[in-house]
Amino acid sequence: MTPGSARHGRLALALGLSAMLAACAVPNQPVGLATPAHLTPATPSTRDLLKLPLPKGPVYVAVYGFRDKTGQYKPSPDSSFSTSVTQGAASMLIKALKDSGWFVPVERESLQELLTERRIVRALDGSQPSNSPPIQIPSLIPASILIDGGIIAYESNVRTGGLGARFLGVGLSTQYRMDQVTISLRSIDTRTGKVLQTVATTKTIFSYEIRPSVYKFVNFKDLLEVEGGITSNEPTQLCVKEAIEAAVLYLTVQGIKDRNWLLHDDADMASPIIQKYSDDEIQS
Repeated sequence: MTPGSARHGRLALALGLSAMLAACAVPNQPVGLATPAHLTPATPSTRDLLKLPLPKGPVYVAVYGFRDKTGQYKPSPDSSFSTSVTQGAASMLIKALKDSGWFVPVERESLQELLTERRIVRALDGSQPSNSPPIQIPSLIPASILIDGGIIAYESNVRTGGLGARFLGVGLSTQYRMDQVTISLRSIDTRTGKVLQTVATTKTIFSYEIRPSVYKFVNFKDLLEVEGGITSNEPTQLCVKEAIEAAVLYLTVQGIKDRNWLLHDDADMASPIIQKYSDDEIQS
């Protein structure tokens, strides 16, 4: 084999290795095209919500808003008008209250639209045929409990770090970052305005990057350099969802202990799920 052909063979081998690494690091298709839409994944707090024992009766609650109170925007180079956390936390809270089986949310966030539709139905009452029965519109259900609060903190880079090593031109490095989101939730008696329970939950958002690399001479003239990498970012919206669900769990258990709402069976006070969140509250 001639020196030129040997050199070409080494270059072909290097290119082949680079192509293999690229194939491993990059999907064949964009994720949005390859993955169909599906239900939002359940979090550990979602599963705990579904394990709560039955209440003695439903508690009607109203949520007028659950706002982002952090004032935080995504860091550069993202848009300065893009917030760090979701602006749809009220919808997550309503779903968590309903999933618990303890609370029946009544519509308040779109109350004006609801009242407009009811007025339209009343306006149709006189335009029906004479033999038609009158249109009956039941009264709106009042809420006995008002649920309020918001996303009160979002801290970036609470902890950062990394580690790397290289031996004979072959190396691997990793970096990580931890952010933190905090939720505040309180229940209010609509008859007296008294704050019954208040809780705050914190969820860590974890991101990491792994980057392998090869940097070495295949002979005294040819240098082989190969790099790859993968990054995983925990979705912020799922972390906010989990923190809200955990807040609902702690709020429910506090209300049971304070006798603001009652268990269907008092023996369920010893159930594992209630004891778990009671013990966490004591330890915190």
